[in-house]
Amino acid sequence: MITPFVVATLTRRGLLTPGSPVRVASQLKQLWRWGFSLAGELRQAAARDPNRVAVIDDRRGPVTYAELLHRSEQLARSLRSAAGIGSGDRIGLLCRNHAGMVEAMVAGTLLGADTVLINTGLSSAQLSVVAVEQRLRLLIHDAEFADRVVEVPAQVERIEESRAEELTAGAPPGELRPPERDGRTIVLTSGTTGTPKGARRRTPGGFGPLVSIIHRIPLHARDRIMIAAPLFHTWGYAALQVSFALRATVVLERRFEPNSLLGAVTRHNCRALFAVPVMLQRLLEVPPPAKNPLRIVAVSGSALPGGLSTRFMDAYGEVLYNLYGSTEASWVSIATPANLRIAPQTAGKPPHGTKVSILDEKGEPVPRGQVGRIFAGNEMIFEGYTSGASRETLDGLISTGDLGFVNGDGLLFVAGRDDDMIVSGGENVFPSEVENLLADLPQVREVAVVGVPDPEFGQRLAAYVALHQGEALDADAVREYVKRYRARFCVPRDVYFVPFLPRNATGKVVTRDLPRPR
Repeated sequence: MITPFVVATLTRRGLLTPGSPVRVASQLKQLWRWGFSLAGELRQAAARDPNRVAVIDDRRGPVTYAELLHRSEQLARSLRSAAGIGSGDRIGLLCRNHAGMVEAMVAGTLLGADTVLINTGLSSAQLSVVAVEQRLRLLIHDAEFADRVVEVPAQVERIEESRAEELTAGAPPGELRPPERDGRTIVLTSGTTGTPKGARRRTPGGFGPLVSIIHRIPLHARDRIMIAAPLFHTWGYAALQVSFALRATVVLERRFEPNSLLGAVTRHNCRALFAVPVMLQRLLEVPPPAKNPLRIVAVSGSALPGGLSTRFMDAYGEVLYNLYGSTEASWVSIATPANLRIAPQTAGKPPHGTKVSILDEKGEPVPRGQVGRIFAGNEMIFEGYTSGASRETLDGLISTGDLGFVNGDGLLFVAGRDDDMIVSGGENVFPSEVENLLADLPQVREVAVVGVPDPEFGQRLAAYVALHQGEALDADAVREYVKRYRARFCVPRDVYFVPFLPRNATGKVVTRDLPRPR
């Protein structure tokens, strides 16, 4: 339903400006026929702004909305003709951020196929398991992953990016109609503790999800947006959906490198950047551009460590927006620059249309300031895992798997994963609390704190610390620092100095790859 709030937000963000009656009519027709899927959003953008640049990638250059739609339709017709792909089939995409990946995503949607977005950090063995568990008919992959797909079962057809280009160029004629069944985008969970699970994402049913985001994060129609977050990640995919809805120009680079990204941001005059938190840390290691066009830096995917938000805004201005959510719950809350200045660790407040409750083990609300389990609900809660499993729900709200609390000002704070909390000598300890404390040390580049077994106390903390180049710190200094600001049971007995933390392609620390105490 289009409410006054929706109309006001769309107007404020420049989406209801006057235009050619013919193009506006065509735009609305495309949304009516194709809905708010990725294909529908691309079609409405191409109908309204066909000559506007849709995507600029670091190899192909600029592609207009009309060209992007044409190429996506060409690829869809070829996949239907050459591989028999149709409604209900599953296509895997193992690609970095580039226009070809976007075309493949749209092509799958045009055919009603489910598109499985595959983490580029998966090993050959993990990729093989994913191909079987997700019942892939087809796998489209970048050339650099040719050696990684060799273990994929033979019944899964593999198409390298050069072959995808040939299929796009040589597509047979034919009409594409809205599929009988809307294809689903399947996002894989992070897989930091094992084989990732496939989560089925809903197709938006209207303007509500878009308005929830752009009301809190002030993106505008026809902005230029750098998407550095991987497109296979929930946040990168959401950024692409929002960008198409806004008829924005998306800038993509295959790999994240701070200087290259800042150069592209400046060269293309990008107003907004979508990233994951670890990218902010890397950006702070190089000088910011002399003339910074960024007015919005929107991050999601993991917690902002220590005082990262404050340090980043000191360097780039009041531009940082932090979205807390999950693959299963979509967005839960959004922190604005004003929120982060007041409380750098906050996850912000729920946006329009989202409800958040902090519940105890019995499912009852806890008082403000008390830690409990975070449950959230909105119209974009996932449809379940492809295995048939789901997440715990209570009164229409889904568990995020995190613990947190809401303070007196209504700001949400995430204490950590409910399965990360440890009990040491009878005391509840949140590793993230110690992690954030150590991250504020000037010598520390990055840090991870985890619980490990202890024969006397049940569990204890272990800290893994990577230092900035040329800095020095010893284990006793780390323990003394924690002892000064936290309780005795928060002091990590084990302190390891490592050159870097093992991370997956979305920047999350892969705890299973950390060295374990003897």
